[in-house]
Amino acid sequence: MGQSSSLPRSGSSSSSAVISQSPSGSVSQNPVEISPDFDEPTTFEIDYTLNLPDECLACVFQSLSSGDRNRSSLVCRRWLKVEGESRHRLSLNAKSELAAAVPHLFWRFDSVTKLALKCDRRSVSIADDALILIAQKCRNLARLKLSGCRGITDDGMAVFSENCRNLRKFSCGSCSFGAKGMNALLDNCCLLEELSVKRLRGITDAAEAIGPGKAASSLRVVSLKYLFNGQCFKSLILGAKNLRTLKLFRCSGEWDSLFDLIANKVDGLVEIHLDQLQLSDIGLYAISNFVNLEVLHLVKTPECTNSGLAIVASKCRLLRKLHVDGWKTNRINDEGLVAVATYCPNLQELVLIGLNPTCLSLEKLATNCQNLERLALCGSETVGDAEITCIAQKCLALKKLCIKSCPVSNHGIEALAAGCPNLVKVKVKKCRGVTLEGARWLRASRGSLAVNLEAIETEMQEAIVLENAVEEENGAVDIPNTRNRSNDAASSSTVRPASFKMRLASFSRRNLVPCTFRRWASMGANGSRNVSEEK
Repeated sequence: MGQSSSLPRSGSSSSSAVISQSPSGSVSQNPVEISPDFDEPTTFEIDYTLNLPDECLACVFQSLSSGDRNRSSLVCRRWLKVEGESRHRLSLNAKSELAAAVPHLFWRFDSVTKLALKCDRRSVSIADDALILIAQKCRNLARLKLSGCRGITDDGMAVFSENCRNLRKFSCGSCSFGAKGMNALLDNCCLLEELSVKRLRGITDAAEAIGPGKAASSLRVVSLKYLFNGQCFKSLILGAKNLRTLKLFRCSGEWDSLFDLIANKVDGLVEIHLDQLQLSDIGLYAISNFVNLEVLHLVKTPECTNSGLAIVASKCRLLRKLHVDGWKTNRINDEGLVAVATYCPNLQELVLIGLNPTCLSLEKLATNCQNLERLALCGSETVGDAEITCIAQKCLALKKLCIKSCPVSNHGIEALAAGCPNLVKVKVKKCRGVTLEGARWLRASRGSLAVNLEAIETEMQEAIVLENAVEEENGAVDIPNTRNRSNDAASSSTVRPASFKMRLASFSRRNLVPCTFRRWASMGANGSRNVSEEK
């Protein structure tokens, strides 16, 4: 990057730099080095960065990746200094050994506002002393993410929050502090806007209630994931007056009554994510009171039915994104989806997993939701060629379509060639009736369309190749070259290679392929039940 130097030739014992002059007396812009034995001159390159202000150099560093920034800082002392002063985001391996390096690290990186401390579960993490030292060095910290920091206790969190009162976003996962540490954080950080808590080990049945503290008016986003006693955050949710986004993932307890209370105290929610909760239509009736709701995710809530979804759709008419994973309970079907189509004309994104919609609801959705741009249909037993043809004919605004584990064939895929004029990407995964030939034909028919196909038959062919390689009896394993075939497929569509386990088998010489084929045979018999979820 403009930083260079010249080295004397190996045959020269000494050298001197000479700047040549032009006939007019001005200094030439191409200084040269001439050795005493009159060898060919070596040209110096001018370091233009010497005239570049530190602020401009910092802007260049900010456009680089983390690795490139690290390498750039080794060029010279000036770059080391500027790179350190201009780095605002830092991610550190939070092992216990980090404590000794904290003073030096934050002497160099004294402008950090976003910090991530991550420790794997097999290592000993930093403790309170390191966290407190970081807080003293980074008083302007605005975002903190703690992952696997099991050595941090309630006392450490209390001292940290007293020193970092400007914190706006806090995220923790697999940590050991509990309700006292969380309450201290909320009491001291009055500007906190986003709170994300995942697998907090210190939250037990006997844990004290966690309230919003001084962050009651600033909290906008609350995300609770995998908590054994998520109900202790009840006071926090009810006290967050300006809460906009609420995400609850696999938190134990009954949540219907809580949503009844939330509906009476919090009226600004626009985004709700519910994943594997004990929630029924009663909770959905309460959610329907959030008339400004724009995003709703109902994932694996088996007690929710058509009635609950219909009441939400009838009152929350500003819905833009709807994700429903019915978990194959068949309690949400055409009836609920028709209600969504009737009352939610602004729908832009619809993801249906484990549901069985037919042309009845899909045609209604396509006709009434004129702004529908993204549609995903996964694990459905009823979405076939007729349904895909209906989508192709009616969804004029559709840009992205995902079809996974549905009984669709090449005929349904071919219908997309003449329909959906705004379609830019199609992803087909684990649909046994769709072949590479169908994907190639669609790609050839619409040159601007990106087709991503994961074909089961391709995986089986590659598995056979790997099985033959494993059975080689001599030393080296010889795997036939399949690059040409893959490249040919990639010219019309993107085909995902065989699974990692198959590749591992070929090199470790463990014959795992027969087990794989037995699993596939079982999938063939019960394919409709073995559907993996796509988030």
